[in-house]
Amino acid sequence: MYLEELLIIIVIIVGVFLYRNYKGQNVGKFITEQVQTIYDKYAPFSFKVVREKAKELGQEYSTKQYVMQICLFAGGAGGISYLYFYNIVISLMYAAIAVTFVPYLAYLRCKRVYSEFIFEQIQVYTSNVIMEFATTQSFVKSLEGVRNSGILEDPVLSDVNHMIELSYDNGTIDEALDYMSELYPYYIVKNMHQLFLQITKEGARNSADSLDNMQLDIDMLIESVYRDRIERASFHKNFLTFGVTLYLLVMLVQLLLGNESYIILLERWYIQVLLHAVIVVNTYFLLKGEKYYNENVGAE
Repeated sequence: MYLEELLIIIVIIVGVFLYRNYKGQNVGKFITEQVQTIYDKYAPFSFKVVREKAKELGQEYSTKQYVMQICLFAGGAGGISYLYFYNIVISLMYAAIAVTFVPYLAYLRCKRVYSEFIFEQIQVYTSNVIMEFATTQSFVKSLEGVRNSGILEDPVLSDVNHMIELSYDNGTIDEALDYMSELYPYYIVKNMHQLFLQITKEGARNSADSLDNMQLDIDMLIESVYRDRIERASFHKNFLTFGVTLYLLVMLVQLLLGNESYIILLERWYIQVLLHAVIVVNTYFLLKGEKYYNENVGAE
């Protein structure tokens, strides 16, 4: 027990030290600012990109929300692991490990926000290019009309500008279509580009029906993606509830065996290994579920 008491004393000393050295400041704010500095320095480029876009869209967590998430993860992991092992050292270890997952979950959430934004931009790009083409009968003019309408945002807007430059530089739309199709590998993008390439090569006669069918395909895809988004949100809620419930099954085991008998069992090393395995496996499947929920939004 001496080690546990020592750890508690160390935590208290660190808290007092922070308060004394940053008196007059918000200690929590100081800590989060330091964490933010570390994130900005070491976070991968992809994380910085999606996070900046999430900020622009007003869907990035505030500092207060991140602090609450850290406290929730640390408190939840520490409390649940204490119910398993009745050991404050192990509880502190699990609390610290749980906090390390916060950046990963933040990345997944920002990536989902970014994916949803990109899909909506692609939806706008394809639908409006088709409508513009019905008037201009020119793919490049259609791109210019969509660009000048102000409905596109970066990075899709910059890519459309590059498509226009490629078309004028090469005197053909082939390279521009290949560029956009490779950058945004949605089948509606590839199919629309293939249709425009065919119209350009073979002439624009009787293209109205083909364009109408393409617009119908786009509308059906959008409906499917938004339905999938609602189903994912429902699955996510139920999945998290089920996962947390599995952690708490240890309480049922203690109720059946009795608390004293359970503590005696904890003295056996293989029981502790089994309990650690239960926590690790359940955590792994929870993370897999989070990854599924947040990735491939709008994928076909």
